[in-house]
Amino acid sequence: MQQAEIMQRVVGILTEAVEMRRQLRENPDAEMALTGSISALLVETLPKINLPSDASAQETTDIITEALAPAIVTLSNCFSYAFVHLAEVHDEGRTDTSTADVLRVLALQFAPRDGA
Repeated sequence: MQQAEIMQRVVGILTEAVEMRRQLRENPDAEMALTGSISALLVETLPKINLPSDASAQETTDIITEALAPAIVTLSNCFSYAFVHLAEVHDEGRTDTSTADVLRVLALQFAPRDGA
């Protein structure tokens, strides 16, 4: 999965979270069902790891760390990037744009381009 696609998914997860929060504010007693979008993103981005049956504990740790690190860094970068954009709008005291607006702009920024 490419970083732009991961960013799109992160924006979708954050948009979903904003909507869930809005619904809970309107109806605090409502039960919200989780959609599993975070789990699905993890399943799609984290690699399958094959461990040798004779691997030591340290070798196993090293193999897992090496395999997972790139995906975890990419996911962390995407969530951090979105957070910073949201935080900047907040810190600037802007009232002309909403969280949903910021997320929409991010989604468009990382949308696939024609011919790309």
